[in-house]
Amino acid sequence: MGTFIGVYLPCLQNILGVILFLRLTWIVGTAGVLESFIIVFMCCACTMLTAISMSAIATNGVVPAGGSYYMISRSLGPEFGGAVGLCFYLGTTFAGAMYILGTIEILLTYISPSAAIFKAEDGGEETEAMLNNMRVYGTCIIILMAVVVFVGVKYVNKLALVFLACVILSIIAIYAGVIKTAFDPPDFPICLLGNRTLSKRSFDVCAKFTESNNETKTTTLWRLFCNSSLHNATCDDYFSLNNVTEIQGIPGIMSGVLIDNLWSAYSEKGSIVEKKNQPSVSGSEDVKIGGRPYVFTDIMTYFTMLVGIYFPSVTGIMAGSNRSGDLKDAQKSIPTGTILAISTTSFIYLSCIVLFGACIEGVILRDKFGEAVNGNLVVGTLAWPSPWVIVIGSFFSTCGAGLQSLTGAPRLLQAIARDGIVPFIQVFGHGKANGEPTWALLLTAGICEIGILIASLDSVAPILSMFFLMCYMFVNLACAVQTLLRTPNWRPRFKYYHWTLSFLGMSLCLALMFICSWYYALVAMLIAGCIYKYIEYRGAEKEWGDGIRGLSLNAARYALLRVEDGPPHTKNWRPQLLVLLNLDCEQLVKHPRLLSFTSQLKAGKGLTIVGSVLQGTYLDKCTETQKKYLEELKLGTTFFCTLVGCLNIKQHHSFSLYYLPHMPNDGGMRWKKIASCHIVYDDI
Repeated sequence: MGTFIGVYLPCLQNILGVILFLRLTWIVGTAGVLESFIIVFMCCACTMLTAISMSAIATNGVVPAGGSYYMISRSLGPEFGGAVGLCFYLGTTFAGAMYILGTIEILLTYISPSAAIFKAEDGGEETEAMLNNMRVYGTCIIILMAVVVFVGVKYVNKLALVFLACVILSIIAIYAGVIKTAFDPPDFPICLLGNRTLSKRSFDVCAKFTESNNETKTTTLWRLFCNSSLHNATCDDYFSLNNVTEIQGIPGIMSGVLIDNLWSAYSEKGSIVEKKNQPSVSGSEDVKIGGRPYVFTDIMTYFTMLVGIYFPSVTGIMAGSNRSGDLKDAQKSIPTGTILAISTTSFIYLSCIVLFGACIEGVILRDKFGEAVNGNLVVGTLAWPSPWVIVIGSFFSTCGAGLQSLTGAPRLLQAIARDGIVPFIQVFGHGKANGEPTWALLLTAGICEIGILIASLDSVAPILSMFFLMCYMFVNLACAVQTLLRTPNWRPRFKYYHWTLSFLGMSLCLALMFICSWYYALVAMLIAGCIYKYIEYRGAEKEWGDGIRGLSLNAARYALLRVEDGPPHTKNWRPQLLVLLNLDCEQLVKHPRLLSFTSQLKAGKGLTIVGSVLQGTYLDKCTETQKKYLEELKLGTTFFCTLVGCLNIKQHHSFSLYYLPHMPNDGGMRWKKIASCHIVYDDI
């Protein structure tokens, strides 16, 4: 596949999705255009910097199945790779839960509200009934999707272009609707009582009275606030003191409503959505307003919470690198396609923020479920030719994204299991005869069910934000470490990267983790830390030439070069012993207790150099030397060297250890002393 089909379109499909259609208008209305712009810009900058680092790593060699896990593990070692790979797997799995919850929300709120199994008996139970419906429908859908993925991934791949077409058509419909509002805004009136927004689910006429046959009659709205339909009925105090007015929910791009929507309007949970600068008279607060037909906020809103909810909408940048084996020229396609996809989606998100703020009334933007516009999807009211274009398009796009997550997450887990670095998940490396990860799919569906039981899209989104941010942070760290170490195999074809950009991306990821939710960030780090230590103590030994080992070697080299020629200060003195051991006829240590004695002499401090002498030439004694070296490693010595030749020690019981740091230009050898050693020898 080429750049367009193989990288650009898959990234586009994974980045654009549920948050754009269900939550972006609400974020704009709550945070205001300016703060929303900052949120989107921070998140897009984070993914762009990560894409630059990812492009450098991906073009340094072939990236097989596993994508980001493979890149991190081969760059930072099996411990970091396993920890971050499993976190990325959890993030992808919870992303599937989020897409499924979005699918159900569209179905039960905008397509078929009558399909709800649990009904609310009064206004206060609506949220709980909706959550229960989410759990029941979500469990059914995840079982259905798991069956589809189990039967054949080829069907999912064939439907991917159909789902992508739905996303693109929906976005085109939004832009077309914005252009149309300039000369012919759509008719979506909203009803206000004073400055409070009313939900039109309970009444039709936005007035207290109507005229019919020269007779004034009270309306349904009157009966919702008063104890009878009579004119002298006892009514709610606020209802009596304020007028009912009707304004246009979408005044259009030329209306100047952008000025009113620039600033934030954060609120507490259960507060009424109110229009700014609208006159109203405060009534008595003695009467409970819970049962009134107002539009209420369902959760408490603040800046950092909105960052956590929005960030999942910019994830999905790894879709191209995960398909490197199917690309015609991966070295060219991955950087070009990924960066173009991020640039395109960033433009869409940033432009939509400004256009939503310029076209839609603020109270409609803050109305998360479109109650003030007869239960319509808010972004759908702006679309042309019909709101149903957005509703159907978003429904199929969220279905497709959920299927893609249930397809990709098991393969990622299978790649980690087959590497053998985490013993307890090795069973998930097996599957069907054709390689499909059956056991991994079952585990993925089970973890996804946890997200379904949470049942709130706004609660699940920050969880997966943590795992994705941690993955992106370590991709940036991997690129920065490899660049700074200048390892011989670090030769990426993508040249437009620098370690400062990777470090900036890593810092931004870490900052966003704590901005979204400091306690979720700590939990995610704790999970990654536990996996890291588990792999370190129980995992399989892997030598991938990773950057962490290279960093250790560089640190050791730097420390050796810093050793001074003069004697160390008394405070810094450590015993340094050379132990010369005799070998028996089987090349085993004749007196191993000499090492115990040496350990007691230095009390676990300092340096021990263990050696033995094999008489003869090196080529003849090479095999014996290697065998002796392995035997000494089993004894746990600090450092071991084998001397081949003749060592005559009769008069001197100490010596100095030297090494050659470099070869000068004049050809002279300048040896540098490391330290003086005392000799403990055994019958030589």
